Amino acid sequence: MKDVSELIDLLDLEQLEFNLFRGQSSSIGSKRVFGGQVLAQSLSAAMRTVPEDRFVHSIHAYFILPGDITMPIVFDVEPIRDGGSFTTRRVKAIQKGRVILNFAASFQLQQDGYDHQIQIPEITPPEELENWEGLVKEFGNLLPENFRKFLDRDRPIEFRPVERFNPHSDNKSGPFRHVWIKAKGLIPDKKKLHNLVLAYTSDYNLLTTALLPHGQLANWHELTLASLDHAMWFHRPFDLNDWMLYQTDSPSASGARGFSRGNIFTRDGKLVASVVQEGLIRPRRK
Repeated sequence: MKDVSELIDLLDLEQLEFNLFRGQSSSIGSKRVFGGQVLAQSLSAAMRTVPEDRFVHSIHAYFILPGDITMPIVFDVEPIRDGGSFTTRRVKAIQKGRVILNFAASFQLQQDGYDHQIQIPEITPPEELENWEGLVKEFGNLLPENFRKFLDRDRPIEFRPVERFNPHSDNKSGPFRHVWIKAKGLIPDKKKLHNLVLAYTSDYNLLTTALLPHGQLANWHELTLASLDHAMWFHRPFDLNDWMLYQTDSPSASGARGFSRGNIFTRDGKLVASVVQEGLIRPRRK
């Protein structure tokens, strides 16, 4: 996908029947469906069954089976509750008659209440940083082949990492990372579209933060990596047409699982979303 308009088209599902939808897939360099894609498509299906005046405030998902990128995905939406302030939906993403993702989302009317947040860290601005494609141009064949191919792909989102990968070091570091993110192209001025694109983007840079203390960020082809579950909370409105900071950390890795968290800020310091994820991390079986 060369820009965000192609991503928006991918998330615009075909309606098959009442509460039943179908979507296609796009590769990010793997034979499996990207977790962020099926997550955002599940949210898109749920949104299609919710009143226009209600906006998503949280999503929770379990990744059950790897998705086949060559096949469509069917999304079966179950209306759980339509209350005075909140609406709840459950979605099953299905391929070959089997559920590959269990998903739940809660939607809320716009309401006022208490307001506080943590502060955005003082960090290098995006204008002073290289994007992923710039790193490929700078280091070229010094990068591991799989890492270079992953970075050097067309994507609907631009990423500018604050902590740079250095092929001349072991790249072991604390489990902390900051990446500036922004849509390539223009997202229309619709809150639901920005929420969908951010849900898609939230699956990037998260699980791999758990690799940083072990120097494996560029050697993930030697590992089995798979998202196990993913949760996200939307706090405040935002515009992904401008730069936003994705701050991630990994408090723990154990039992062949890595646990990572993320906070997403607008450029002017507004905390707009929080994310947590646990994923499988283990040496690839020979």
